Amino acid sequence: MDTILLLAHTEADGSLAKASLEALAAAKNLRGELHVGLAGAQVQPAADAAAGAGAARILAVTGEAFAQSRYATDAAAAEALCRASGAAIVLAPGTSRWSRALPGVAFRLGGRIDTHATGLAIQNSVPAVTRWFYRQRMEATLTRSQRPWIVLLDPGCVPAWSGPAGNAAVETVAFPAVETRTTVTGTRSPEAGEQTIRPDAKLLFVAGAGWTKKQPDGAAHTAEAEKLILDFLRATQASLGGSKSLVDLSGEGEAVLRFMTHLNQIGQTGATPRHPKGLSTCCHGEEPHAVGWRFIGQRRAVNLDANCGWARGKADVLYVADAFEVMRQVNALLGK
Repeated sequence: MDTILLLAHTEADGSLAKASLEALAAAKNLRGELHVGLAGAQVQPAADAAAGAGAARILAVTGEAFAQSRYATDAAAAEALCRASGAAIVLAPGTSRWSRALPGVAFRLGGRIDTHATGLAIQNSVPAVTRWFYRQRMEATLTRSQRPWIVLLDPGCVPAWSGPAGNAAVETVAFPAVETRTTVTGTRSPEAGEQTIRPDAKLLFVAGAGWTKKQPDGAAHTAEAEKLILDFLRATQASLGGSKSLVDLSGEGEAVLRFMTHLNQIGQTGATPRHPKGLSTCCHGEEPHAVGWRFIGQRRAVNLDANCGWARGKADVLYVADAFEVMRQVNALLGK
């Protein structure tokens, strides 16, 4: 069996993020010698976790230059780790950082890459990748003869590895100096209470364009909609999603939810969330949004139209009610 290399970038404390632990679990399921390649300012906690998972060899590129995401340094680190390992199959979590850098690395190595994989397993004695096509309506199984073969695994598709850490012996990989044209001067992030995108949240709250439309009194209540949604997100620590029609309103001169951006969009051209539960509100007939909704575990919707094409057959439970009234009552029960 081919040698398997797991590529992972470490967190600020040197640990592995959940997406990397999911990729580690997927790599363990392949029948091959597991190598782990780490990039980051510090890597020992991540290396110990990999050792506990049974990694035969742990390679690392370390230094402050690799603490932040940057194409030049990330691509150089990944290339050096792949060459040092000599692995035929390279598996990495489908984070924004690796998704940007690894296609270029595959070209440098003369290999191939597949992105947005939802699984990697052995079929007919060869590695095979599963992924979705045609707006996530068709699932395909792919194999390749070219090596190295780099596979980016979408987060949320495999249970994360968990187990006791080991005592890792880390091999430091040297590489040529990298010329960079950017300098990281610091980082800024929103306050914890204002963060709306939470991939690990147990609940996804999806808002549709109905929140910004005229209500029964003939007026739009965008300010109240913002307050109701934000109060709910703060109380539940849910993640926020938006339909395409809602996030597009900002370019059409319409009333918008100020905290809603294209980063929140789910659907055929946006992200595909995999939260255990989902609550959709005011998504009146927005079919494209339903494509990204299909992978949610338990789906509930609040909609005034019982015959809405989106809600029929796409929600496990449909509440035929006004979302404003429902969320007022929900927030009251949550103490907001």
